Amino acid sequence: MASVDIAIPCYQHGRFLRDCVESVLQQGIKDTRIVIIDNASTDDSVDIARQLAIEDPRVTLIAHARNLGPHASFNEGVSWASADYCMVLCADDLLAPGSLTRAVSIMNQLPELSFAYGTDVHWRTGPRPSTSADAQADWHISSGSDFITRCCRNPERYIAAGMVLVRTSAQKAAGYYRPELPHTDDFEMLLRLALQGPVGFTRTVQGIKRMHGSNQTEDILRDRPRDLAERLSAIDCFFTREGQTLADAGRLRRLGRRSISERAYGCGVKALVRGRRSAGGLLRLAVELDPSVAVIPPLNYLLRMRSVSRDNPAVF
Repeated sequence: MASVDIAIPCYQHGRFLRDCVESVLQQGIKDTRIVIIDNASTDDSVDIARQLAIEDPRVTLIAHARNLGPHASFNEGVSWASADYCMVLCADDLLAPGSLTRAVSIMNQLPELSFAYGTDVHWRTGPRPSTSADAQADWHISSGSDFITRCCRNPERYIAAGMVLVRTSAQKAAGYYRPELPHTDDFEMLLRLALQGPVGFTRTVQGIKRMHGSNQTEDILRDRPRDLAERLSAIDCFFTREGQTLADAGRLRRLGRRSISERAYGCGVKALVRGRRSAGGLLRLAVELDPSVAVIPPLNYLLRMRSVSRDNPAVF
């Protein structure tokens, strides 16, 4: 079995930290290292991390004396990683049983893969969601360019980016997380990683994401204009830097911006009908990105979303 390094950035998540670390240690991969990078927490995070390190030599702690911001922790983890594969796992999330074995297996079989990811379940209250360590993953392999194209065609599509297993050599080549993208740094990183090789995806649950009211995901999901604006920033950042090396970079960037415009228009119409204050900002964003929607609404997009929403009302 290959080696795996897991960096766990932590800030004020002492109440979740033990569950997170144990979800990694219980994966059954012998050659695993965990580094907890605490960003000057004032709760009991450091005490819990020290106790975990005492209990298992695979766990180490880096405790910052002052808060350096989350990207400092992410990037410290990237610098630290030296195993075959690596992951940045938030301290309030958990790996599903068997997830590392499944991901390592496909990446061992296909050494050209840059990263592998799956789906997650959201845990708000009550007992921990039940997932099986014996679940079989049906892996779908796509080229990196196809992955980037899908992201541009549907940039608001949710990706369980917090439980992605990355080939460490690909991560080193892709570089560090960008502080100028506070809410879509992981999305932009996946685009850069896709430049390094093909991508593996499974619909099998690979992680459990806590939704506890004080995490970044909850905040951004409540604010659709901000979410779309942040995704636009990620697309623009990618295509003005590493992504410009793609042969069809211009077309893909236009596709991404058009897709965000259509989504902003659709959400804006919905907000307008419901009398929400966000309607104006969404419609302005739509027209700013694609002035033609002010004259000709994106009817194909609206019809497509209406069809999807009949089957899954939460989508639109």
